[in-house]
Amino acid sequence: MASLLKITLTITFYFIISSSLLHPATGVFSEEASEAISMRRMEKTTRLHFFFHDIHSGKSPTAIKIAGTPDSSLFGDTFMMDNALTEGQNASSKAVGRAQGMYAFAAKKEPALLMVVNFDFTKGEFNGSSISVLWRNPVMVDVREMPIVGGSGRFRYASGYALAHTVWFDPKTGDAIVEYNAYVKHY
Repeated sequence: MASLLKITLTITFYFIISSSLLHPATGVFSEEASEAISMRRMEKTTRLHFFFHDIHSGKSPTAIKIAGTPDSSLFGDTFMMDNALTEGQNASSKAVGRAQGMYAFAAKKEPALLMVVNFDFTKGEFNGSSISVLWRNPVMVDVREMPIVGGSGRFRYASGYALAHTVWFDPKTGDAIVEYNAYVKHY
């Protein structure tokens, strides 16, 4: 009887110890999720082509100055925007979303902007999805490359790059139309 009790206690002790080693009581900071493993296999690249309308003039500007200096140097001038994104260059072409964020003149010796923008898509298969970009935009360069640093909705875990090309600029008002070709990696 004593040996049966001893064997039972030994087996119980063994299961308790092995169970606690497999599932530690302290939490786990990070682990690879099986969902993430399967998602890697489904990565795809989507090309997006759209036009960005940055309007400073008129009765309903889409970009407004929120900070800066009173002089004409531009350095430090900061703008908040909620710009239309369209399929075509013409502002009346089909709307596909909004560019929401801000930009600031961040260089003293050239017109280069620091831009923090979410491209929020409101039409078609990407309705409710967005991509986020953060970049230095040297506006005098013909084609500028910017990294895609994230996204939401269909673009969750997004990465990639976008190419920006100014197709029209009015130096008197600051109004501009910029063409974007974005290559978005997502799951």
